Amino acid sequence: MRNLKTFFIRTYGCQMNELDSEIMVGLLEKRGLQRIADENEADLLLFNTCSIRDLAERKVMGKIGKMSTKSKRAMIGVTGCMAMAKKETLFRKLPHIDFIIGTNNISDLNTVLDEVLTTGRPTIRTDDQFEENLDYLAAKRDDPVKAFVSIIRGCEKFCTYCVVPYTRGQEVSRSPESIEEECRRLVDKGYKEITLLGQNVNSYGKDKPEWNCLFHDLLYRLDKIPGLARVRFMTSHPIDITLQLMEALRDLPSLCEFVHFPLQAGSDRILKKMHRIYTIEQYLEKVSMLRKIVPNVSLGTDIIVGFPTETEEEFQQTYDLFREIGYSVAFLFAYSARKGTPAFRWKDDISEEVKQDRLQRLLHLYDEMATEEKKRMLGLEMEVLVERRNRDEAHLQGRTRCWKKVIFPGTDSLIGTLQKIKIHGYSHQTLLGELFN
Repeated sequence: MRNLKTFFIRTYGCQMNELDSEIMVGLLEKRGLQRIADENEADLLLFNTCSIRDLAERKVMGKIGKMSTKSKRAMIGVTGCMAMAKKETLFRKLPHIDFIIGTNNISDLNTVLDEVLTTGRPTIRTDDQFEENLDYLAAKRDDPVKAFVSIIRGCEKFCTYCVVPYTRGQEVSRSPESIEEECRRLVDKGYKEITLLGQNVNSYGKDKPEWNCLFHDLLYRLDKIPGLARVRFMTSHPIDITLQLMEALRDLPSLCEFVHFPLQAGSDRILKKMHRIYTIEQYLEKVSMLRKIVPNVSLGTDIIVGFPTETEEEFQQTYDLFREIGYSVAFLFAYSARKGTPAFRWKDDISEEVKQDRLQRLLHLYDEMATEEKKRMLGLEMEVLVERRNRDEAHLQGRTRCWKKVIFPGTDSLIGTLQKIKIHGYSHQTLLGELFN
């Protein structure tokens, strides 16, 4: 029987995967294993994977394949969305792996390890239904200032390009009492900022009407926690962004004035083909309402270019709308067909060359707009949560309420505090400032 003393974990993908990894780290340390930074020396290699894009999957497959030849003595496990999407086929493609655990089974990690150690045979756990008794309090946090807190898992929107409903399952909300308890404990440990996570946080509570607690109700509860300086949330679906949420952004001191408001495309025809269930007119109405209620709000978005049958004119509609709305944060992608989604059955008829051309044009526009936004911030005093020392070691690093990264000179004693910073410059995506006294 193999003796497991150390482990190495590599995380791919979204913030939900990061939180799942933190929970698994907590479970393994509770078992008595030590986390180490050298993947070549670990007894257990754990890969928590993403399946949102083909490139992400190929990176994971290549890395696991390489490590399986370099670390023949190590036990290898694959968890996360790729585990749910590929299931048993992973054993055929990666014969050296020892176990597979899906997104709904991370609480089974130690049980699976025991089974592999006892039998010596590959083991798989990929249940379709999420077990609601996941021990979130077991999470071993990497960041001492900010923490992710899961409030709802799964998605039932079924956008035609997205694998998430198939890898994360149906929506399951977590009780408001358990969320509030976890947040209180984090604040007691010194955490200043909490980001509420879900594939669609705005759907929170709709699956549990007996709780009488929807997303905005939860935000009002959390705002009452003494010492909780900031609350963020991601990600949102435009159809579920409500007037009550907008009013909460206006009224709650802890709630940061940033909303991820994914557009995806600027054409009604493409939105319908994506099954986004809103029109451009409806989207713009909500953006206008939000900016009227919360004038200083910043918006983030996701956009996919080169979706099947997208014309040049339809891409131009996306381009023009992106410029009109003026996003502060944008995640821009060329379409990638994902097996198992409805869109996979359609002909991927936009060439890679055209996709990349459209993507680069949109990225260039985003860069221009981001530069203009940073210029407008010169001379402003902004509240910054100091998170850590910057990589250059000469500055501290933090973020504004609207998610802008700021670096400035200062001592480590400021880490974990809120500071007023006067902006005097910028470099690429970073604002430069100094303490304002």
